[in-house]
Amino acid sequence: MARERLQKIMATAGIDSRRKCEELILEGAVRVNGHVVDELPAFADPEEDHIVISGKPLKQTQRLYYLLNKPKKVICTNYDPQGRQKAIDLIGPVKSRVFCVGRLEADSSGLIIITNDSELTNKLTHPSFGLEKKYIARVKGKVDPKAVEELKKGVWLSEGRTSAKDVKVIKSDVTESILEITLVTGPNRSIARMLAKLGYKVKSLSRTQIGKLTSKGLSSGQWRKMTDGELDYIKKLTSTSSKKH
Repeated sequence: MARERLQKIMATAGIDSRRKCEELILEGAVRVNGHVVDELPAFADPEEDHIVISGKPLKQTQRLYYLLNKPKKVICTNYDPQGRQKAIDLIGPVKSRVFCVGRLEADSSGLIIITNDSELTNKLTHPSFGLEKKYIARVKGKVDPKAVEELKKGVWLSEGRTSAKDVKVIKSDVTESILEITLVTGPNRSIARMLAKLGYKVKSLSRTQIGKLTSKGLSSGQWRKMTDGELDYIKKLTSTSSKKH
């Protein structure tokens, strides 16, 4: 396994916050393979190195993998000065520091992966990875077929040309249109911005799929552990350079 920052390994194992773990390191309370580590930055391999904190061996952290159907008004960060409800709180108490893989905006809902596997998270969220994500967008009014083609060709936003890999019209009438939109790159908020640029307002946005992982069977706010098959899929996905996800 790749080497990680020592305070991150400690925090992931549930020792304390990263800041407190840094203090423990600087106080000389941490040993790695028998040697005192009292300077930062410090790195270790959580699977290969023997880490002792205040005389107690650090137990190897069990890797946790969850799927959550995030409700609206729930945020994907681990800290919020406004005190809003966090996605990780919906999972319930766990003996490890977990975090969301990527993010969904507070006003969006849908599927998100929650884990304590930072290596997997870094791979899945890297811009070059190209993992497909599907969304259901409810849009005010009837969406013109030309607008659908524009979404596929690309719409110029502040960061450059942004496009959807695919757009399917599920419903379209004078009151509302429902679109299934597939993105490969770009955050989910790009969908609302692209549609706004074309003159349409998004009423709601929900992510239904990440690669082959789906929110099927999960009501809003519900979560479950990943199945062995889903874990195998994700790990194979991140161990290959193939981008056909």
